[in-house]
Amino acid sequence: MRVAVLGAGYAGLTVARRLERTLPDDVELVVVDDTGHHLVKHELHRVIRRPWLDDDLQIPLGELLSSATIREARVEAVDPEAGVATLSDGELDYDYAAVCLGADTDFYDLPGLAEHATPLARIEDARTIRERFLEVCEDGGRVIVGGAGLSGIQVAGELAELAAEEGASERVEVLLLEQLSRVAPGFPEAFRRAVRAELGERDVEVRTGTTVSGTTSGGVETDDGPIPFDQLVWTGGIRGTGALGGDRPRVRATLRLGDGTFVLGDAARIVDRDGTAVPASAQAAIREARVAARNLRRLVEAERGDGGAAAFDPRLSRLAFEPLGWIVSVGDGAVAQLGPTVLRGQAARAAKATAGLGHLTRIGRVQEAIAVVGEELD
Repeated sequence: MRVAVLGAGYAGLTVARRLERTLPDDVELVVVDDTGHHLVKHELHRVIRRPWLDDDLQIPLGELLSSATIREARVEAVDPEAGVATLSDGELDYDYAAVCLGADTDFYDLPGLAEHATPLARIEDARTIRERFLEVCEDGGRVIVGGAGLSGIQVAGELAELAAEEGASERVEVLLLEQLSRVAPGFPEAFRRAVRAELGERDVEVRTGTTVSGTTSGGVETDDGPIPFDQLVWTGGIRGTGALGGDRPRVRATLRLGDGTFVLGDAARIVDRDGTAVPASAQAAIREARVAARNLRRLVEAERGDGGAAAFDPRLSRLAFEPLGWIVSVGDGAVAQLGPTVLRGQAARAAKATAGLGHLTRIGRVQEAIAVVGEELD
């Protein structure tokens, strides 16, 4: 019997590590990832200003997994009905699988946007953003960050701080564009107000209610007219992975996509057991992974013990998601909402550092955790 985990982000790594502990020894566990590394993505923006963190944020899977077979390949397609994943190096048949492939940056088919904008999805993207921004710091100009969700807010904050460190604040403008009427749309009002204040303290210009319709090499076209730029970073949304046809399939609280296939993390649009849409976030992915790992183990045990999953379909766990809170870095500042309380300043920075420490220590990377926390609190 073979269980496949496709992708090794927050969801995939958590599923795989739990299955290593709970699956019977004679069940083959295969983890497929195109980089062979786990990326601590919620700290990726830090590499723009602190490039030496890159090794602390991408960790070889061989150091995190003990018994799983690691297959370094790109997942090109998944057929849940057939139980087959098409990989860049061949096909992989599976009995059960967790699809944890994350999502791709959505450029919304806007003319010129994918050609002229840099997303923030990988370490290489952070390096590219940094290199281009340092050129802008030298020559002067405007940098546009498209999308004022948490990722865009963090990028804009890092760029503003980097301009200050380079002595270029007077000649560099960091402009954060958002289509909706406010920054951090979808988050509580008090959190949004605090984020807006932090951005203002770092001289990040914010324009909300601004829709981008296309891009050329020198400017973005908007409903308010063209806005010239010297660099464009795009964090304006996500779309499904190509392996699932560019779709983020909607799944309910068991996370089940087919009889033996589960989909979770940013790869899916998930509704929990209360009928509430679950946000695409690291904390949600990790909690979804715990549910998926339990359900995969139960299906494996049912098939092994009863001569086939069809003979006994076990009761599956269902996700109940209640956010623990929300935390976002804004340069050297931060905003944290824990329950009804919104924090700024040192208290928020400490909360942000604790969040980064938690994931890295859970996966046994204490030295990396110390390095990241040191940067958060420096």
